[in-house]
Amino acid sequence: MTRFSKTVVLASVLCSGCTIGPKYQRPVAHAPVTFKAMAGNDEWKMATPSDGLLKGKWWEIFGDPELNRLEELVNVDNQNVKQAEAQFRQARALVLANHANYYPTIGSTPAITQSDVGRNTGRGSGTSQSFSLPAVATWEPDLWGRVRLSVENAVNNAQVSAADLENIRLSQQALLATDYFLLAAQDMQLKVLNDTIQAYDKNLQLTINRYNGGVASKSDITLAQTQLAGAKAESTDLHIARAQDEHAIAVLTGQPPAALDIGTSTIPRPPPPIPMGIPSQLLERRPDIAASERQVAAANANVGIAETAYYPTLTLSASAGLLSSTLVNLFSYASRSWSAGPSLSQTLFDFGRRGAALENAEAAYDGTVAAYRQTVLSAFQEVEDDLASLRYLAEEAVQEQEAVVASQQALALELQRYRAGTDSYLNVITTQIIALGDQQTAITILQRRMTAAVDLVKALGGGWDASNLPSGNALRTVAGADPQGTQKGAAEEQKQRH
Repeated sequence: MTRFSKTVVLASVLCSGCTIGPKYQRPVAHAPVTFKAMAGNDEWKMATPSDGLLKGKWWEIFGDPELNRLEELVNVDNQNVKQAEAQFRQARALVLANHANYYPTIGSTPAITQSDVGRNTGRGSGTSQSFSLPAVATWEPDLWGRVRLSVENAVNNAQVSAADLENIRLSQQALLATDYFLLAAQDMQLKVLNDTIQAYDKNLQLTINRYNGGVASKSDITLAQTQLAGAKAESTDLHIARAQDEHAIAVLTGQPPAALDIGTSTIPRPPPPIPMGIPSQLLERRPDIAASERQVAAANANVGIAETAYYPTLTLSASAGLLSSTLVNLFSYASRSWSAGPSLSQTLFDFGRRGAALENAEAAYDGTVAAYRQTVLSAFQEVEDDLASLRYLAEEAVQEQEAVVASQQALALELQRYRAGTDSYLNVITTQIIALGDQQTAITILQRRMTAAVDLVKALGGGWDASNLPSGNALRTVAGADPQGTQKGAAEEQKQRH
């Protein structure tokens, strides 16, 4: 190696430690000390320590074996989750591709060449052969951090993809739980309607008997028949909605609708208490916030990549091989051939192209910072909305239950007066409508409470935590293909980032 080549290599080693581009700092997102809906409310207790927070299979807190079975299918067979997982593997492959740029490219082009020169060329005549076995290596030293920044960008984007995967997984799990409780509420509504239809049928028979006895009028029979037919039509319409929700659950679990049959279910109790953490923990527990923060980090790396365009590019090339006119002598020392040398390229004038690219990267970074902060604000809003919903729905459930009891008592009194002939059947119908409406409303409130509980779990990030993001080292290993598992070194990298 010549003295110049040694100098170039030494310079490249020394310059490889140069840092180009802004150092990444996580954007500040202010978190309140406590959630507004929890202030002065004894119903909500903060989970202390954080081990009391939801982890893993969050749906098990509802204590429903059928829901547990269906949720497990989401992880295995949901096609949206599979698509997101494939996109994560694509992003991981880009990490491997960019990391390979740290190393030289080595290739070989063995060749056998035959040539025939005629006498008129003046160079003699005859056929000649040549055999070559070369090896060529090309390496671009990472002088200004281009490779480092590209790897950093690819890692950040892969972590975005991993967080997106978990966000889609959580969204599909929450949607399934919502549909499941909606289906259970529909079964409860059908039970109420079936009981009502039986009661209406008895009332119709009672009215017919009173008409035959000359006590009731023909219009009372017509009203009773109309009321019974309307209840049956409502029950039929509810069967349509139930079938559609069952079909939706089938698709969420990766099955054709015809393959899934969910038996009659019910909501046996109000939603359980949801373990809460302090608001600042929300920044680490929501995959969408993690994805947005990693997008900021990727945009920061892009700014550095744009800055490296102002610096020269050094390429080291070397080739060595064997060259001979006969195959017998190809592998002898006399057939040796080699060459080596550096090349340097630098853009002198581009009339503002690099400046525009840098300005574009900086603007994109500012945009991702704003998007990250908006994601955080939306997350706090969702938690506050769900906490408020659960709080006020609990109060409404008590009030509605009082209405149910009162309407049932009123209906019993109206039926007694009708049988005694002291009241018209129209008043009975009016009271029956009120009683049925109160029962249906009570079931709807219970279903809304379950939905709000599921939404709160989703708003809190389910059982996920930002430490589950695969680290840069993990993304370059086979284990890195599992973004759901906690990767070695991820927690340490998370601490370094923050």
